[in-house]
Amino acid sequence: MSGGDVNTQTTERPLLETRGLTKVFGSLRACDGIDLAIAHGEVHALLGENGAGKSTLVKMLFGVLDPSGGEILWKGKPVRISSPGEARATGVGMVFQHFSLFEALTVAENIALALDGNVPIERIAEEARRLSHEYGLPLDPFAHVADLSVGERQRIEIVRALLQNPELIILDEPTSVLTPQEADKLFETLAKLKAEGRSVLYISHRLEEVQRICDRATVLRHGKVTGACDPRQETPSSLARMMVGGEVPQISDAGLGEPGEVLIEIKKLSAPSRSPFAVALRDIDLSVRAGEVLAIAGVAGNGQSELFDVLSGEVRVDDPAAVTIQGRGVGHKGITERRLMSCGFVPEERHGHAAVPNMPLTSNLILSRHTSDRETFLAGGPVGLINTGAVARVAKGISEAMDVRKSGEDPAAGSLSGGNLQKFIVGRELDRKPLVLVVNQPTWGVDAGAASRIRQALIDLAKSGSAVVVISQDLDEVFEIATRIAVINEGRLSAPEPAKTMTRERIGLLMGGFHDGTGQPGAEAIDAH
Repeated sequence: MSGGDVNTQTTERPLLETRGLTKVFGSLRACDGIDLAIAHGEVHALLGENGAGKSTLVKMLFGVLDPSGGEILWKGKPVRISSPGEARATGVGMVFQHFSLFEALTVAENIALALDGNVPIERIAEEARRLSHEYGLPLDPFAHVADLSVGERQRIEIVRALLQNPELIILDEPTSVLTPQEADKLFETLAKLKAEGRSVLYISHRLEEVQRICDRATVLRHGKVTGACDPRQETPSSLARMMVGGEVPQISDAGLGEPGEVLIEIKKLSAPSRSPFAVALRDIDLSVRAGEVLAIAGVAGNGQSELFDVLSGEVRVDDPAAVTIQGRGVGHKGITERRLMSCGFVPEERHGHAAVPNMPLTSNLILSRHTSDRETFLAGGPVGLINTGAVARVAKGISEAMDVRKSGEDPAAGSLSGGNLQKFIVGRELDRKPLVLVVNQPTWGVDAGAASRIRQALIDLAKSGSAVVVISQDLDEVFEIATRIAVINEGRLSAPEPAKTMTRERIGLLMGGFHDGTGQPGAEAIDAH
């Protein structure tokens, strides 16, 4: 367990190379003869649509999956990496998009769980503190994870990887949960790693980041390498074209007029945290009108899920008037009753919350719409049998409208790539043309083409006269689709402001917790800053 410079001697051989690397699942060739070379001391981007094979590839490099064919070379010599432990011993570290941390444990205890061998916790804490400061990622090794921001949690994952002195670090969507200021700090860390001769394999759908920090990029499509480039010589549009094999439609908000009547409103809502690691909501006021898209920005873990649960009715409140839909108090009503009032809801977690992975798409459709579409989906009256033909036609229409790419007519939800499943879930709600739609992280981990389709569909729904609430950590998305923007921090919601007058710096500071004297995030504190 050590940090410091790696061997930076000049060599023509790549640090890591794959030749014909292939992974087959049944009839699906997830990776098909991939050739990739990562040089010493470079930041190398891996780009591609959802389902292009990126995750499968890096899982083979980190020993999570065994290749079906081809080979991996490390410094010119063939290697077999059959487990994450062997990957770390070889010199490969990885920081996954979804953190694997125990909230009840300290930073040092979480790091210890991933280290090989029996290292005293005091030494781990000392090394973690030293390394975190050395790389500009300060951490208190004795702090409990539950008390840390998402940005600080990501630092744990990076420091945990660095403690094993890797020569190659794989980062999967590392900025998806960071404020702009935290992302800038991460980029400084990557520059330091590069200066030491370490290499980084960087996976991101944020193409502006790729342009800014990456030396080279390899593009995957349908499991194959389709191109490589110097991203600094490209534009976000040209990179997106390489990924999808064509033009990515531009988002248009033409047709959005003056907002109409208030369709959903929250008044002075407070709700206690439901677990030791949840966030309490504090005095939230919010109203959304017909014909507008209200975006709520914020760093993950600041009350987004709790706010979604209250808006959707998954969590009820005692006062009916605390939440109103079309002027009717619904605080005490559940999600089914709100759906019957022409509301739609898309939660953050695709697997297990928005969809049951091992059930087919048609069954998932029935689960979410069996009440609101009773007349369409049931044959023979209100207690009749399921009209499977009608359900299949609706599912097929959703797939066509949202360009959902799947392996069969009615596959299991879990067999779809993340982006394609997200398109189906969003399309399932849009198909009902709800008067109110609340979406939590609509395009998280979704490629440029799928994100464009989803964002345009949300704007089009607002154009038709619906009220759309989008909870998102992606500031590009927030500015692209919102008519008004609010920021949630520690369970408090800032007053919504017109998107045209909001700036990224202002949002970043609100996300970081600058508040005015009322306890709400506010302009006074920002201006003073």
